[in-house]
Amino acid sequence: MNLSTEDKRLLEELCKQHGVNPDKVVKLLDTVRDYEFKERRIGVYDALREILKSSTGNAP
Repeated sequence: MNLSTEDKRLLEELCKQHGVNPDKVVKLLDTVRDYEFKERRIGVYDALREILKSSTGNAP
C-alpha cells in the first residue's frame, strides 16, 4: 500500500493512540484490497482472521 508521508504519520498517530500496530493495519487494508475486485470474496474473512491472530504486529 502506497501511503503518502502525511497518511503514514496520521496512521501511526492513530494507531499509537489506540494501541494498534500500524503494520498490522496496513496488512489488513492490503488484504481487503486484494479481494475487492474478485467476483467471489471467499476466504477474505479467514485471511483477515489470520492477520489478526498473528503474533507479528502486536501493539508496540
